[in-house]
Amino acid sequence: MKKYLLAVLVDNKPGVLTHVSGLISRRAFNIESISAGYTEEEAVTRINIVVSVESENELDQVVNQLSKLIDVIKIVNLTKYDSIARELVMIKVRATRETRAEIIDVVNVFRANIVDVTPENVVIELTGQQSKIDAVIEVLSEYEIIEIARTGAIALSRGPVPVKKM
Repeated sequence: MKKYLLAVLVDNKPGVLTHVSGLISRRAFNIESISAGYTEEEAVTRINIVVSVESENELDQVVNQLSKLIDVIKIVNLTKYDSIARELVMIKVRATRETRAEIIDVVNVFRANIVDVTPENVVIELTGQQSKIDAVIEVLSEYEIIEIARTGAIALSRGPVPVKKM
């Protein structure tokens, strides 16, 4: 299975995200992550989707089916382009008086931020590539991770050309 990151520009209307995700899941393709948000244009929403497929042919099927949806404006496979992909993660870790300093050291090494502290735990925020987030989770697992929330990948192409003009 290979992962592909698709940037899908759609009309900013209720139900569009459901149509897009439903079409992909009905085709039995796995959505690794999906995120949607506003763009520089009020009428357009950008959906970032990471899909796992066996081959380029299956990916082409997904793209062709998505392009038939009336609310889809543009689909770009950012995996084919020089692009910058990032994820955001928040991790709640059990922290005692004895382990707090060690956890702070880990946070500093990964250039993460502590965004909340209680007597029992800390909440850590980190932005980076998937491999960096996986690495910090692996290290912090020694301290009992209580909860994790990840955004999934979002990406922009490098250079001056926006997705809408690709």
